[in-house]
Amino acid sequence: MFEKLIGNTVDILYGYILIILLILGGLWFTLRTRFVQFRLFSESFRLVTEKPEDKNGVSSFQALMVSTASRVGTGNIIGVSSAICLGGYGAVFWMWVIAVIGCASAFIESTLAQVFKKRGKEGAYGGPAYYIEALSGKKWLAVVFSIFLILTYGVGFNMLASYNLQSTFSEYNFYNETYTPWIIGFIVAFLVGYCLLGGGKRVIKMTSALVPVMGVAYVLVAIIAVVINIKLLPGIFGRIFSDAFDFKAIFGGFSGSCVMYGIKRGLFSNEAGVGSAPNASASALVSHPVKQGLVQVLSVFLDTVIICSATAFLCLSSGVEPTEANEGAKFVQQSLETIFGTFGPVFITCAMILFAFTTLLGNLYYVDMAVSHIIGHEPSEKVQRIYHIIASLIVLLGAGLSAGLLWDIADITMGFMTIINMPVILIYSKYAVRALKDYDKQRKLGKDPVFKASDIGVKNTDFWK
Repeated sequence: MFEKLIGNTVDILYGYILIILLILGGLWFTLRTRFVQFRLFSESFRLVTEKPEDKNGVSSFQALMVSTASRVGTGNIIGVSSAICLGGYGAVFWMWVIAVIGCASAFIESTLAQVFKKRGKEGAYGGPAYYIEALSGKKWLAVVFSIFLILTYGVGFNMLASYNLQSTFSEYNFYNETYTPWIIGFIVAFLVGYCLLGGGKRVIKMTSALVPVMGVAYVLVAIIAVVINIKLLPGIFGRIFSDAFDFKAIFGGFSGSCVMYGIKRGLFSNEAGVGSAPNASASALVSHPVKQGLVQVLSVFLDTVIICSATAFLCLSSGVEPTEANEGAKFVQQSLETIFGTFGPVFITCAMILFAFTTLLGNLYYVDMAVSHIIGHEPSEKVQRIYHIIASLIVLLGAGLSAGLLWDIADITMGFMTIINMPVILIYSKYAVRALKDYDKQRKLGKDPVFKASDIGVKNTDFWK
């Protein structure tokens, strides 16, 4: 009964509420910002290389890597595989749609996070909980959001990442269903705990080093796979688009359609509008909030349009037919083995270790921000150690649970985060739009934009006086 209740809740959230919020909200932001994700896309690349004003502060690139570490994870491999196996080829198209319009949502929420960020011992910090409280004046709503964030990233996503990581070993002879998941879970939990006990700076350094290497290697292997089977590419594109607009099939069973799975897994992967990435965005020391908003546009693009597409085309060009029986890691491993032989499964195991590990670290960086908001200040070292140990134990627990239940729990808690965050940024997007107009104005004058909160009618900020 519990699993049925969870499944029905997921169907309602993703069948109706989130589709309206994410698609219509993203389109509204796209229009209000005058297509910022296209108009200033090249500017996003330029801003990534900017150094922070304080040489000891967090740069735009480092903040991008933390948010990308959380975004670019097991969802880009296992999530895409599951979406195709359960929803069909058309799910890839709907993942692209949710990413393109989601870029505008990511811009709005990350710009707001920058405007309302706080000063801390290690520099700046903040996120949706802080702008929800500052803009709406409702502390309780901000606390509820923080609780859902902790449940989503500290519990749901991290348990799922741990499960997905250990599941990639299931194709090896040494794998024992009773013992191996727990052994792998223990090793991962120990390594995560070690990094977490080093503090936020260690998390940022680890993710900044691992994410670029991991992402580039994975995309290169996918490109090689597609080139080897280049003749299949026109047929793959044809089937993606034909399935995406097969309305008879879609409306005949919407809860299992390509639209549903494309949106669910697209949202799980890029998180635009969810309210996660702004926690990392707030930590960057930049001269204007719009700069980090534009950097987050790039993060969504890298995550879904590049890395999710890499998984999709890698699998679909292999000739292995996606079915419910081989959803998840199995479909990716079979695809790679068909193309590369024994190298394939070994590579995907290594990629999953890096993907899952950086996801775990990036997620728990967000949890730090949520805990800081709930207690009203940055937690003491003793408090941090306690919940970091708990977080590591949750990673261990996730390795041995059911995949279906973990996906559904993560989908629900992430859905409730989105239900709180999206209406808030829809109502108060005017401040991000004003900041964008200020940024555009200064750029036209040939200046490196500098921001003052009073210029957009905001007074209650720690920065931008």
